[in-house]
Amino acid sequence: MSEAELPIELDRNSSISLAAQVASQLRAAILNGVLRPEHALPATRRLATELGISRGVVVRAFEQLSGEGFLESNGAGGTKVAVRPDINSRPPEKRKPSSTSPPADVIDLTPGRPSGSPFQDKQWRSAWKSAVAEQGQAQLPPALGTTALREAVADHLAVSRGLAVDPHDIIITGGTSDALQLVVAMLRNQTTQPRILVEDPGYPTARRVMTAAGAHIETVPVDENGLKSSQLAALKDIPDAVLVTPSHQYPLGGRMAVQERIGLLKWAEQHGVLVLEDDYDSEFRHSRMPLPAVASLPSRADVVLLGTFSKNLSPWLRCGYLVVRGDAGHRLKATREALDTPVAGVLQSAIAHYIQAGGLSRHITRARREYAHRRGLIIHRLGSRRDLELSALDGGLHAVVRFNHPEAADVAAKAMALGVRVIPLTGYYADRPAENGLVLGYGAATDLQLAKALTILSGLIKHVGQTEVQADSSDQK
Repeated sequence: MSEAELPIELDRNSSISLAAQVASQLRAAILNGVLRPEHALPATRRLATELGISRGVVVRAFEQLSGEGFLESNGAGGTKVAVRPDINSRPPEKRKPSSTSPPADVIDLTPGRPSGSPFQDKQWRSAWKSAVAEQGQAQLPPALGTTALREAVADHLAVSRGLAVDPHDIIITGGTSDALQLVVAMLRNQTTQPRILVEDPGYPTARRVMTAAGAHIETVPVDENGLKSSQLAALKDIPDAVLVTPSHQYPLGGRMAVQERIGLLKWAEQHGVLVLEDDYDSEFRHSRMPLPAVASLPSRADVVLLGTFSKNLSPWLRCGYLVVRGDAGHRLKATREALDTPVAGVLQSAIAHYIQAGGLSRHITRARREYAHRRGLIIHRLGSRRDLELSALDGGLHAVVRFNHPEAADVAAKAMALGVRVIPLTGYYADRPAENGLVLGYGAATDLQLAKALTILSGLIKHVGQTEVQADSSDQK
């Protein structure tokens, strides 16, 4: 039984006695449902000390309420609120249905959701035990991140991306959204509303976060291979920064050619534009060798690499990193120092232990095999359909399925009614006309769930498509 915090305020200048004031306020709290039968009241001596009154005043108030039937005294067991049918209980809080978390029985193919297996990993649990067992710290974690995690990230990038990084050039972040807010905060030290160019289609959360942080978002239409240097050269107004996903364009899935990356850097250096390289799922490659990160190419342009543990571990962690250099790096570090870190020290320590013990590398290897198998399942089930076009399958955790008929939103709605959640491609477009299709995330679903979902989706597209064609033919008659 929980002990109640009593909402009592006494007026010592009132003509009403202190005992009557205590009794009146407790009675009102019980009638209003603030105090309920599961609440135990504090001992009379303790309550008297907290209120600064004599114990006899509290005893008289409790006796008055016990006589009225509001309280029950159990001797050594203390005093509690009585159960009475005529006393109103606090109305139950209505929980609003979550728009982001589907019911447990729904097969969720929302993109960006990796396998949850790392939390079952013995090395992951061991890393947490090591972090918790460390001598407790009495101060805040370093603003830029713990030394151990910055060094571990540098080692990981050297192996996974071939990127030589000094740990001092790394800033630990609370995930990609926090990193983008940090970048906008830094830019706003130079201009009130920085202008940031983004790909269209692109990551809708990035647009929303940067807008909320005070940036003005401008879009440029791209295909699956991302931004082209010729598009940048044609810009009349030069932005303050440009956000790109060169390793795996999100959501269309292609990659920016090396010559376009070099062209981007030349343009950025010439105009003093900050390049933001989102390297969100570069570890998961299925058919082609990776191209070098933009941040690794020789250039005097300011480039910031955004990385996250959301895709290779879990978005539940809310942890990522920035690789920063040059003048922009100094300004970003100063901004982070001013704002402080949003990432708990024990979490940073656990991830550092996990990386250093080889757990992350082994998990990525296991996950890559799982994702490759599920990718193959999608190709097997949908790849032979002439009315569908599959793309974005060279890497990452999702596939794009394009089709002419029916409307993707209708397919998504009918799929949800049948227990499968998918996202229409149109949600990733900002200013240009959207293509018709679905984005299928296959990271978190099991093989059986994915197979069932693909059967449902394949039947829906075929069934609804035939229905629309038949309706069109009837109209023409």
